[in-house]
Amino acid sequence: MVKRINSKSALNKLNSKYLPYNWDLNIFRGCSHHCQYCYAQYSHRYLDDGDFFGEIYVKDNIPELLEQKISSKRWKGEIINLGGVTDSYQILEEDEKIMPEVLRILIKYKNPVTISTKSKLILRDIDLWNELSNVASVSLAVSLTTFDSNIYPKTEPGASKPVERLEVLKAFRKTNVNLGVLAMPFLPFLTDTDENLDDLFYHISSVPVDYVLCQILNLRGMTKDHFLNFLEREFPEYFKKYLELYRGGFVSREYREVFYNRVSKYKRKYKVQNNYEIKNRESEQLRMGNF
Repeated sequence: MVKRINSKSALNKLNSKYLPYNWDLNIFRGCSHHCQYCYAQYSHRYLDDGDFFGEIYVKDNIPELLEQKISSKRWKGEIINLGGVTDSYQILEEDEKIMPEVLRILIKYKNPVTISTKSKLILRDIDLWNELSNVASVSLAVSLTTFDSNIYPKTEPGASKPVERLEVLKAFRKTNVNLGVLAMPFLPFLTDTDENLDDLFYHISSVPVDYVLCQILNLRGMTKDHFLNFLEREFPEYFKKYLELYRGGFVSREYREVFYNRVSKYKRKYKVQNNYEIKNRESEQLRMGNF
């Protein structure tokens, strides 16, 4: 069900020392991708609505509020992250067409951005993205963790197929947009296997991209109950293993160390780069026209 709301502000101020940006913009609340591990399910509690995947809220006044914010003399042209809570290019955007309005405003004010997506719909706006990348720093990350057809239709039923997401990267390779892969979250026993890691990085290396960021699954809050219920239903052979592995919200330090060492092995094997921070240092110079 689609519901319409007006937002009080376009940008949400973030306070994280781990992120290369301080502002987040979401044109929707809720997400039709229905990723079973989605960490953002809690956000519907503020709307007295628990159906994060079925009740999608459209923020009708986002373009207007965005221009008010970044046209101000007090705005310093900081990097804006698009869709940190919900995918800006989920299926509803095909009809809503909010992102072209947002992109034209960002182009007008030469504002640097980052965006992550699991949707091939972003290709609709590739010309606008390229135009923005000619006047400001732009970083696009496509989420990919597996090409296994026995897994992704169950874990990410509403998202574009992994091969389609790979085509997004290939198409954007012809632009000035910095490209990356968010290989997260890896699911223990399902997508963190050597077989899957080898296959994933083999596909990624065919583009290539500027960076790949990896993370193992965390299970906290209502996401934990939702994911465990999904696991018991779809992959019951791993249910008891997850109960043991996720007594808290995180896997053990030992598990993480072994996993990330294996990830590093496949990054080296396929010569996958990691230049995320270097690319984003250019944003201020680009914005000021110093190149």
